[in-house]
Amino acid sequence: MATGSNIKTYFNGTWHDGDVPVMRAADHGSWLGSTVFDGARYFDGIAPDLMPHLERVNRSAEALMITPTMTAQQMSDIVWEGLQSYPTDAAVYIRPMYWALDGGPLGIVPQSNSTGFAICLEEIPMAPPEAASTLTTTRFRRPVLEDAVVNAKAGCLYPNNARMLAEANAKGFGNALVADALGNVAESATANVFMVKDGEVFTPAANGTFLSGITRARHISNLRADGVTVHEAVLTFDDFRAADEVFLSGNLMKITPIKEFDGTNYQIGPMTRRTRDLYWDWAFSR
Repeated sequence: MATGSNIKTYFNGTWHDGDVPVMRAADHGSWLGSTVFDGARYFDGIAPDLMPHLERVNRSAEALMITPTMTAQQMSDIVWEGLQSYPTDAAVYIRPMYWALDGGPLGIVPQSNSTGFAICLEEIPMAPPEAASTLTTTRFRRPVLEDAVVNAKAGCLYPNNARMLAEANAKGFGNALVADALGNVAESATANVFMVKDGEVFTPAANGTFLSGITRARHISNLRADGVTVHEAVLTFDDFRAADEVFLSGNLMKITPIKEFDGTNYQIGPMTRRTRDLYWDWAFSR
């Protein structure tokens, strides 16, 4: 993700202008990776699904044995206070984050009730509807709960995503379509994935190897309410090669159309556009 501009940071009980330092060298999060975050979006004066994102960052903290220090409502109040300094037509990425400050007797397990907290607001434009990407395969896979904290939006998961993305970029593609431990499609390197076949929508079943996104759930709900059949299913790479349309679902850009998967080309089709329209209709009806 390219960084934006006009950053504001909430730390130690107050808002600061700019990207201020928040973590010390000896913090547990600095040297042992006990960091979690979430990402919500503000655009055109609204912040759709803000509360679910704030609730999830607390669940993520608990999954890493970090003690949350804020309720979702407290974080929401802080976020909305910070957003007042942005124009209503600004597109802002909202990142609440926790990290452990101290470790237990052996240093490895985070110490209870020793938590760092910050919120970063960063102005990052939304992608235009026609901004599409391409997919390829990668030799790297999504881990399982026995190997990694896949039940959290944790910073320590992202180096694996980064090497997937770097491999795809080196092959000339924008993103990677990633397998789970069994070799079935899980998601992309950066977002959940959907495919369309014969007027029906399919997305990989949430099997615990990837974070089943809040925006993913919103798309499924919107489509079903509009009469579209949506399947959460075991999907293979060949299923995606045979698809009529493919799109990614993530909070940063909401929907990213896919125009190619390893030589298989797609149009930005009617279901992708319908999903986008349904999301925007839902967001502005709150």
